[in-house]
Amino acid sequence: MTLDWVPATDRTDLLAEPVARAVQGLGGVEVAEIDPELADTAAFCERYGVTLDESANCVVVAAKRGGETRYAACMVLATMRVDVNGVVRKHLDARKASFAPMAEAVELTGMEYGGITPLGLPADWPILVDTKVAEHHKVVIGSGVRRSKLAIAGTALAGLKGAEVLPLAN
Repeated sequence: MTLDWVPATDRTDLLAEPVARAVQGLGGVEVAEIDPELADTAAFCERYGVTLDESANCVVVAAKRGGETRYAACMVLATMRVDVNGVVRKHLDARKASFAPMAEAVELTGMEYGGITPLGLPADWPILVDTKVAEHHKVVIGSGVRRSKLAIAGTALAGLKGAEVLPLAN
């Protein structure tokens, strides 16, 4: 099955509310409707013919230091694993860093688990974009909901407010 890509601004009904607001100011973001049962990266890639190195995952990290918890989003290609306890923890100057619990990530982002994306995140969250994602011509990412995916240039992700490009994988 192929994906039917259209400008994201034309189909905001396929986006979570914060994502729909965020795409208004961005050009070149496309959306495609998918089966929500196939939203998880491996199933999505297999069903829709997208390779894992064309797909990027958004991981929400909770960084703790001195009783304070700060959140960040990390964007890595689906073929990579985020180095949460090394690169991310040090970059965020945290004593401890871990993946945010699912319920917390969903509540804080206003997005569905399995569809969380860096577009439309809380304004004070850093968005850490792996160098390989930033260099990518176009990556497929979540749309805030499980029933669609976005396609966006890596340079657009790197240019988001609060974005920082660095090597995130171990």
